[in-house]
Amino acid sequence: KERGLERFTDPQNPIEMLTGGETAISTQYHQVKAGGDIAAITGIAKFLIEWDDAALETGGAQILDHDFIEQHTHDFIAFAETVRARDWADIERESGLAKSALEDAARVYARSKAVMAIYGMGLTQHVKGVENVRMVVNLLLMRGNIGKPGAGPTPVRGHSNVQGQRTVGITEKTELAPVEKLKELYGFDPPTEKGLDTVETCRGVIDGSVKAVIGLGGNFLRAVPETGAMEAAWPNLDLSVQIATKLNRNHLFAGKVTYLLPCLGRIEQDVQASGPQAVSVEDSSSCIHGSRGNATPASPHLLSEPCIVAELAKRILPPNPRVDWDSWVADYSRIRDAIEATYPAFFKDFNKRLFTPGGFWKGNKASERIWQTPSGKAEFFAPTGLNATGFTDAEGRYRLMTLRSNDQFNTTVYGYHDRFRGVKGTRDIVFMNRSDMIRMG
Repeated sequence: KERGLERFTDPQNPIEMLTGGETAISTQYHQVKAGGDIAAITGIAKFLIEWDDAALETGGAQILDHDFIEQHTHDFIAFAETVRARDWADIERESGLAKSALEDAARVYARSKAVMAIYGMGLTQHVKGVENVRMVVNLLLMRGNIGKPGAGPTPVRGHSNVQGQRTVGITEKTELAPVEKLKELYGFDPPTEKGLDTVETCRGVIDGSVKAVIGLGGNFLRAVPETGAMEAAWPNLDLSVQIATKLNRNHLFAGKVTYLLPCLGRIEQDVQASGPQAVSVEDSSSCIHGSRGNATPASPHLLSEPCIVAELAKRILPPNPRVDWDSWVADYSRIRDAIEATYPAFFKDFNKRLFTPGGFWKGNKASERIWQTPSGKAEFFAPTGLNATGFTDAEGRYRLMTLRSNDQFNTTVYGYHDRFRGVKGTRDIVFMNRSDMIRMG
């Protein structure tokens, strides 16, 4: 049980720090079984549907927002029928929560006028990650909690690059990229075949179909689930290139030909031909703002990421009179001009707004209840099942989950102490419920 999910002492509040005071952040705490998210959300949705069915029969107040569902959503009936068919015993077993606990959560949701669903990577870094998120969206759609103040899904990502790279078209799915606009602006034929996502890349490295990897930052081998298999396969790559701001474990594993290219970090001064440069970042709330480093670079020989990418492009690609790589590197504002030309709706007056206090909001069509889906409406999703693990529980069988903790940021571990849990000197430790330990002897 995570104390920090119930209450915490605010380090920016002098009174709380001096008096040992604390701020409560939850009135209910429900410990969902690892992998039990779909089952838990199904249980809450089942209560809402049952209460709404009863209200329709008796003429009572409706629980669901039927006007919103009718006007803005698609496939609710299939979703509702799937939820109605789920057995409470199965929901309790797979979620790890009692029916009464799910009812408590459902009642809070049912009487709330606006609800935000805040979730982290425990929901997404999972074999059923997409279904998990779609179930969260289902729950919000049932009561119209998307597209109104104080409501909506709120993912907490690892870092802003995850979101920002998608905004400017980095995707393995060409239908999500502005390929026609790129063709118009730069006079080349963008690829139309599907690329590889993270899982497919890992499979390709392991089976040998992926011959080369160029990494722009990151600690790929430690971030993916099958670390052992990937570390064993990595040396078989014909080429491995890592562009990095600092060393990490991935750099210990070399392909047949390997290059490790150190580059400037975002906190370091980046001076190009036109003077000091700034880059743009996007936060989890879709606000875009400028960032300019102040620290002295670790070495005068370090190149910036844009510079390295541009130099690679100049040597690999045929000359293109519409793409002046040197001009882009000399002044990053020209890169932002190119982004604005590609995405005029999102990035109007990009350079002028770069250092707007708090950043400028990119916008989100769902917040306007404009649904960019094949049906033109928000899509309900009927879960394929409740069991997200692929096996059934049995005596002596346990569910293992990994977590990050104190002195850790993403895959970077800064120390071996975990003061949150009283662990010192190691990170390789398994926590187990005391009752399970006693029962197993």
